[in-house]
Amino acid sequence: MAKLWQKDYSFDETIERFTVGNDYELDRELAAADAIGSIAHATMLKTIGILSTDDVGRLTSELIAVYEDAMTGRFTILRQDEDCHTAIENRLTEAVGEAGKRIHTGRSRNDQVITMIRLYAREYLIRILERLAEVAGLLLERAEENASVPMAGRTHMQPAMPSSVGLFFAAFAEQLLDDARLVETTLELCDRCPLGSAASYGVPLPLDRELTSRLLGFAELQNNVLAVNNSRGKLEAAILDALDHIAMTLGKFAQDLIVFSLPEFGYFRLPDELCSGSSIMPQKKNPDGLELLRARSAAVSSYATHCRSVVRSLPSGYNRDFQDTKEPLLRGLATVDTMLRVASITVEKMQVDTDKLIAGFDSEIFATDAVLDKVGKGASFRDAYREVAKNPAVTGDAVEAIARRTSVGAPGNLGLDVGRRKVAALRARLAERDRRISNAFRALTGRDVSLVRSN
Repeated sequence: MAKLWQKDYSFDETIERFTVGNDYELDRELAAADAIGSIAHATMLKTIGILSTDDVGRLTSELIAVYEDAMTGRFTILRQDEDCHTAIENRLTEAVGEAGKRIHTGRSRNDQVITMIRLYAREYLIRILERLAEVAGLLLERAEENASVPMAGRTHMQPAMPSSVGLFFAAFAEQLLDDARLVETTLELCDRCPLGSAASYGVPLPLDRELTSRLLGFAELQNNVLAVNNSRGKLEAAILDALDHIAMTLGKFAQDLIVFSLPEFGYFRLPDELCSGSSIMPQKKNPDGLELLRARSAAVSSYATHCRSVVRSLPSGYNRDFQDTKEPLLRGLATVDTMLRVASITVEKMQVDTDKLIAGFDSEIFATDAVLDKVGKGASFRDAYREVAKNPAVTGDAVEAIARRTSVGAPGNLGLDVGRRKVAALRARLAERDRRISNAFRALTGRDVSLVRSN
């Protein structure tokens, strides 16, 4: 079938392979979103007299078939198609004739691909935030279960002050909820309709961009048509930067669990089903899942850097460079989604060894408490510090030391309800956004629509 830009010459095969790259393969994941976006565009074209009611009906039926094929992995995109836009338009032309040739009226592949990516990324970000809320909730549950279980607080990896397992779990819950705020900001930027901006400069047709925005359930319309195109790659980088914060939090959590589950510590244990073995050492049970959480954190960071580097110095308007921001985005979304799933399983199944944790307390860990006890009896902090420093071995009770730390957010006053309220509020915001989008898609297509395949 013909390329959308087909001219009266043949494209050099080497250049074609180079410029297409693996874009046509990536688009197999995105074609369902493009089909839904095309239904909205066709519906709008009817209102300005480009397509008839019958045209839109036949196009919608075929686009729903494309959507179904794409979601089940049956939709075919060939290298010579270049992308899913060409493959879909060619299929429409073959299936419904002249109407298929008209559907591209008023749009460019530029705004078409941005629309497709935003529809897909919007749904994926909602899924990721839902998973994050699940992990944060589990961490808060484990924090409550272990609120009074002592754990040596460390600085420079050396025993420092009394702490608790509850503080440890609650800290990671709070960090993830902070990360969620960054991701929600990028979700808001993603939830703006770019369709109708064409090749960055609009078209001399009375396109109803507000209508297509409503049909696709976007929260708002992105106004400036050049800003739409200039945001490509930049938005992908922002999304990946936000996801990188989730990945960094999970990477640190993984590193801590790797260290504290070592036999030399034994604070935590990973059940056998979370560990792999060695091909030569029969006794080995390796925390490979945690090690790869740590490694994948670095990968997500590299995806964000890739997108920023591609678009950093581009001139305004479309440039083919944008194509190379698609794969990092898809990889980053899938990677963080999987990381959260792994984290959820780990938090739920990991075991806490209270005896080993208490054994990890040496007498010097109570030194600061001894200083502050002297302060409470009238000594200055500096004099008390110097006196204890001469003999920092101090007798103390780990559980009592936790209970005495009662300021907000300290081990004896974790304030877990603060985290629970944040989790509940996040879930409520996501449910409201998902409801708006689902209702719009149902009104547009007459069916429930999901754009991200299960993995």
